Amino acid sequence: MFRLWIILFSVFVVYTCFVYTCCDQKNAPSTPPDSRVNAGWTLWQEKNCQSCHQVYGLGGYLGPDLTNTAGDPYKGEKYIYSFIKNGTGKMPNFNLNDSEVNNLVAFLVWVDRSGKNIVPKEKVTWTGNYNLDN
Repeated sequence: MFRLWIILFSVFVVYTCFVYTCCDQKNAPSTPPDSRVNAGWTLWQEKNCQSCHQVYGLGGYLGPDLTNTAGDPYKGEKYIYSFIKNGTGKMPNFNLNDSEVNNLVAFLVWVDRSGKNIVPKEKVTWTGNYNLDN
């Protein structure tokens, strides 16, 4: 039994070393988030944005996935800003001040730079939601 624990521990150590030294980390952010990003992340959680929106494919389905919205050539930061600031038919206006909106935009820009949405573009409907049934 002791040998089994030694073998399992050895496999764990080797695997851990492999993950931290050999895995591709090109999508990892090169710098830690700044204070605006952290403030935006906090606001994202306080306003429960993940109940309607997804980041990295995780979250609600009422609104679109926002993982790569900031880097989308047809959308970008101004698009995000206007939706957050004013709301829409489905998205409420949270009456955030300019600083709070800018912090949320900074958070979403940071998310965009740190990863990619894994849902294929052909599964995204015109509303920005997913159609995974087909």
